[in-house]
Amino acid sequence: MQNYPSVTQFMATKLITFTPDMDIRLAVDTMLTKKITGAPVVNEKKEMIGMLSEVDCLKILIEGPYNQVPSGKGTVGDYMSSSVRSITSDKTILDAAYEFVHSGYKRLPVMEDGRLIGQISRVDVLRAVQKIAPVLKHVPDSWKGREPAIADHKKSRNYKHS
Repeated sequence: MQNYPSVTQFMATKLITFTPDMDIRLAVDTMLTKKITGAPVVNEKKEMIGMLSEVDCLKILIEGPYNQVPSGKGTVGDYMSSSVRSITSDKTILDAAYEFVHSGYKRLPVMEDGRLIGQISRVDVLRAVQKIAPVLKHVPDSWKGREPAIADHKKSRNYKHS
């Protein structure tokens, strides 16, 4: 089985973070300016206590008074998701891909000994996939020296006879 690289090799480490007492409008402005879709929320001890995503910010509109412009008042703590799925630093890119496929999340905080050390996103995993050289084995080892012939009409443009 192929050894997959660690999430720590592809995660972002220079994270934009929010605090729970930050004005939600400032957080939205930051997300738009920095072109990010979400960020971890940390307390004064730099411990992760939640995540603020685009979906969380859309609650500003939904929770506004019926047929009126939403107030946009409140703090990050009012809108953030406090139930956050994360991944530990000992996991691989394959583990992260599995989490993304089965959870629907776009990003996962990377934790080590309970501390936030980075964040991995779907795009980061795709970058890893691009760098992983495929290991293709067309012929089982037990067939060495007696490989079956492939008919010419079944050979693709990329077929390489060794």
